[in-house]
Amino acid sequence: MDHLRVFHEVARALTASLELEDILGTIMEKMAQFFGPERWSLLMVDDTTNELYYAIAVGENAQSLKGLRVKMGEGVAGWVAQTGNPLVVPDVSLDPHWSAFSRRFPDLNIQSIACVPVRSGNKTLGVIQLLNSKLDLLSEYSISFLRILCDYAAIAIQNARSMTLIQELTITDDCTGLFNARHLYTMLDEQIKVDEDFTLLFIDLDHFKAINDTHGHLVGSRLLAEVGSLMKRSLGPNNASFRYGGDEFVALMPGMGKVQGIEATMRLRDDLRTARFLEGAGLSLRISGSFGMATFPEDGHTVPTILRAADTMMYEAKNATRDNVAVAGRGLLLEMDRATGAARVGRK
Repeated sequence: MDHLRVFHEVARALTASLELEDILGTIMEKMAQFFGPERWSLLMVDDTTNELYYAIAVGENAQSLKGLRVKMGEGVAGWVAQTGNPLVVPDVSLDPHWSAFSRRFPDLNIQSIACVPVRSGNKTLGVIQLLNSKLDLLSEYSISFLRILCDYAAIAIQNARSMTLIQELTITDDCTGLFNARHLYTMLDEQIKVDEDFTLLFIDLDHFKAINDTHGHLVGSRLLAEVGSLMKRSLGPNNASFRYGGDEFVALMPGMGKVQGIEATMRLRDDLRTARFLEGAGLSLRISGSFGMATFPEDGHTVPTILRAADTMMYEAKNATRDNVAVAGRGLLLEMDRATGAARVGRK
């Protein structure tokens, strides 16, 4: 009954949260409580690089492990992660291989090793590694408990990842990979609470319907995706890009006043005009946009007013010349030569 109570407590603790950081902290707490190792670590698998990284490290030299990566198949943790098999050495002095390993690395002061995979189905999510545990690592209870702890950890980690994915899907536009309009309103609310300058930019692609009519909606969707990628590259990681709907995009640029916002907007306009899209499909399409810009709090101090200010400017650019930038309080920035179609800087 005592064993069942312990298992129940662990299961309840690990499934009480869907936040990965909280879950990993719970695993750390239970490890320290029930196994009392001198040093232990939880390494997670990075699927993009097929390497292990230290998510948690506790004990001597733990600080030096931060940022360290282990290749799949290398060392104890790498071997356990690759094979999916646990490795338990209760006394390294009784094992010729590990005794030699311990002598080669005397600074580690290894007396016992236990490394167990954290698996979900046929996939290894990570490994838990214990060094110099105070418990008899070959006892049936200890091994069973460690395995069950790893099973619960796998379930909790998968649940946390699934919840993260669900949250990402709810705020992401599936065509472009940008944030969606719903998330724009959330971020605007948060940004206004911070009460710092920011620039809001609305973009409407010029003559996008003609591209859809000529090349079809599939090409149109791929074009939107490439425009979204260009926006993220041009504006950089500190600014957020959104697909507002149809062929309309929005950019939120925190900390930017009017002058900085105009500079960023002009760079984006130039990047859009000079880019060639869908070259991989043999099309090399060109497109421009109508840009409308407003700045908080100068042009609007609430979500509705700042949205309306930027949207109004976008339509001013669209209804005037297209391929232009209109800024709240300043109007159109570019004057178009009617004969050549060339633009020159007007009012700034």
